[in-house]
Amino acid sequence: MFSIGELSKRTKVKVPTIRYYEEMGLLAEAERTSGNQRRYDKEGLERLSFIRHARDLGFSIEAILSLIELQEHPDRSCQAATEIATSQLTDVRAKIKRLRALEKELVRMSKGCEGDGVAEDCYVLASLADHKLCRREH
Repeated sequence: MFSIGELSKRTKVKVPTIRYYEEMGLLAEAERTSGNQRRYDKEGLERLSFIRHARDLGFSIEAILSLIELQEHPDRSCQAATEIATSQLTDVRAKIKRLRALEKELVRMSKGCEGDGVAEDCYVLASLADHKLCRREH
């Protein structure tokens, strides 16, 4: 059995986040000692590791809840899990596309400054003040 602090150290998930995951239903509420301290078993450790990994990959709480439900019903098709992962991949690719556009705009903007002082037509500051100076939507 693990205390919440031990669970936190083993999974590198902060204690308030563990409590939040319990509130959201991602993690089963821990058993309590007579002193009202939370105690987690190996299954709780494994579940929290699963959640941590899924969050690291950017899955939403809702997606993780769906994945956990699938995990708890091994007789179901893996297709639903694949669809959730594919949806996450689509979201990540869209974010990468937006970030690449943002990168290009920032490169262009940062190359626009040629003055020695801010008062001398700083293109970065002018661009931030006037969105029309940007070439792309971001």
